[in-house]
Amino acid sequence: MSTDVTHAHDGADHHSHPSASFYVWIGVILAVVTGVEVAIFYIEAMDPYEAPLLVLLSAAKVVLVIMFFMHLKMEPRFLTWVFMAGVVLATFMVGALMVIYHVLPRFGGL
Repeated sequence: MSTDVTHAHDGADHHSHPSASFYVWIGVILAVVTGVEVAIFYIEAMDPYEAPLLVLLSAAKVVLVIMFFMHLKMEPRFLTWVFMAGVVLATFMVGALMVIYHVLPRFGGL
């Protein structure tokens, strides 16, 4: 009788998971970026740049969450591309809606 047990992870690339303190730092970074977003919203001098900056900062937060909390950093590259394609598509959709509803009306369109 053999006692050999084959594990699914044997022979595969094994990535060590980050420590809990690493995830706390990611959370702190996300909180700081959120604070910057709130500050941009309340600073009147930022009004002309508000929407693009908020979109970029939000996209950065989405990337951080996808890469670290969804553990895509440790998954095959294909999965990262699948999720990032969704982020890019959503960014273009938000940009298109901003142009349609905020930029075009200023120039007499729509």
